[in-house]
Amino acid sequence: MASRSNLLRLVIRWIGPVLLLLVIWRLDDKAALWNAVKNASWLLLASAVVLNLPVIHLKVVRWRDLLVARGYRYPLGRTYAAVLSSLYLGMLTPGRVGDALRIQYVRCEIETPYSEGLAATLMDRISDLYVLATVAVLGTVHFASILRSDLAYATWLAVAVAVAAPLLLLAKGPAEAFRRVLGRFTERWHASLEQLLTALRALVPRALFAAIPLTVAAFAINYLQGWIVARAIGIELSYVDVAALLSATSLLGLMPISVSGVGVRELFLALVFPALGFSPEQGVAFGLLVFASINLATVALGFTAWQIAPPPVEASKAAGTAGRER
Repeated sequence: MASRSNLLRLVIRWIGPVLLLLVIWRLDDKAALWNAVKNASWLLLASAVVLNLPVIHLKVVRWRDLLVARGYRYPLGRTYAAVLSSLYLGMLTPGRVGDALRIQYVRCEIETPYSEGLAATLMDRISDLYVLATVAVLGTVHFASILRSDLAYATWLAVAVAVAAPLLLLAKGPAEAFRRVLGRFTERWHASLEQLLTALRALVPRALFAAIPLTVAAFAINYLQGWIVARAIGIELSYVDVAALLSATSLLGLMPISVSGVGVRELFLALVFPALGFSPEQGVAFGLLVFASINLATVALGFTAWQIAPPPVEASKAAGTAGRER
């Protein structure tokens, strides 16, 4: 069973890179792809990379604020370590499973119950999902006249899944049904889920008035990064065009078949760019440079944070210094 599980993880991990190689292999002018990357303005790309710093800070403040809303104060420096390390692991694994690492940090270092750490992290991700889904909907409407029907259907399906999935925890009816089903298997899961649902619902007001605005600001900077990358390779896309494209690729990239959306993003852009008056090669070049400027730069920062402050493996004796408010 262990070998089968390892094989499955290996296969999933390679789906994205294989898909990317297939997309590049099917390009008519591979030299144009190389020239677009080679001739890009590295000064503009560097400015896009630097903008990762405010994005990361907004994510750190958002997650820390959600923890404070539940009465747990986590030092700012340690919050940076937890968020950066989780981003590093999440961008190297399908489905962004690295987010669970944050729970390990606060559970070991300030003795935050697992349900509370999970609730803050889930609300953090739900904020991302709903803002991303909203922008993707607006983007799909923006490109309604040029978007191929199959791409439009795929985007709408991704939006529907992104919107519906959190409702299993936030909406009272579906959440109660889920809790009853889980309770038939084990009383322990039943009690833990009840604690999680209570904490998660208590965070909804904080998410609406604090987490969502911070999320909007982070995505706005991400789309500015994409706009700068487009300018770096001589592509005249408006900020709205970039937001529409990157929101769709981010939503599709959440499917657990690709690491950081590799392959899925480039396939989507290769199919959409001709309708915008550009070549598929430019679409793939844009996708690769967006990946390098945002994802790879974040991985580098996360790797550094991992080395400086590796994830804790046991409760800290100094937990009380950071400790709980309540």
